[in-house]
Amino acid sequence: MTITALVENTAKGDLKAVHGLSLYVETPGHRLLFDLGPDGTLLKNAGRLGIDLGRVDTVVISHGHYDHGGALAAFLEVNHTARVYVQRRAFAPHYSKALGLVKVSIGLDPRLADHPQVVLVDGERRIDGELLLFTVEDASRYPSPANRTLYGPEGPDDFAHEQNLLIFGEKNVLIMGCGHCGVVNILEKAAPYRPELCVGGFHLWSPSSRRSAPEDLLEGIAGEMGRYDMAFCTCHCTGEPAFRYLAERLKGMRYLSGGESVTV
Repeated sequence: MTITALVENTAKGDLKAVHGLSLYVETPGHRLLFDLGPDGTLLKNAGRLGIDLGRVDTVVISHGHYDHGGALAAFLEVNHTARVYVQRRAFAPHYSKALGLVKVSIGLDPRLADHPQVVLVDGERRIDGELLLFTVEDASRYPSPANRTLYGPEGPDDFAHEQNLLIFGEKNVLIMGCGHCGVVNILEKAAPYRPELCVGGFHLWSPSSRRSAPEDLLEGIAGEMGRYDMAFCTCHCTGEPAFRYLAERLKGMRYLSGGESVTV
């Protein structure tokens, strides 16, 4: 299994960096995209890496924010066969609001919910023997203050629209988009499947307030993550201060920039 960051906040070589995330995953049974990034950067970077998006058979959009699914319409123009798995609630309105300012829409295009390639999911979904989507009901442990600026249609976001992916193989892999429900809670839910690698953002940096999670929270998170015999590749919304803090305390922690790959 190979996981390549197609879209990320940073980039190597001639790839374009943009705030967002898209991971291209090749397994024995799938060519898969986990998230799509915010815009046409996905198509440009895929072209530069020689990845044919027309051959992708499965797409997972982790949650209803534009930086993870904003390129959905552009992707559907070049791929007419892939099934796109999205939690039904992800197409509801979503907003960001910081420092008492007006809410800014950060949601997906709701018109795409009815597209024939889109599969609306309610909670857990076993796609096949390799792929399992799951949600987290209890997000109470170690919540990130970066979530406080985010809203759904009825108030502060509860992130019921967020899903994570387990990939089963010789070594099982857990992929999360932003980890809004908390990396500790997501790891706990995935623990019975014994993943050996976790890839994704941990949402410990707020782009609107430009603040990282405090050290006491990071210390607690690092302690919980250290309980698992697992390697971690983080990116996107973890933020560099939190990444440095965690990397000093967790063996096998690395940052995955655009253009970089990890093989399992």
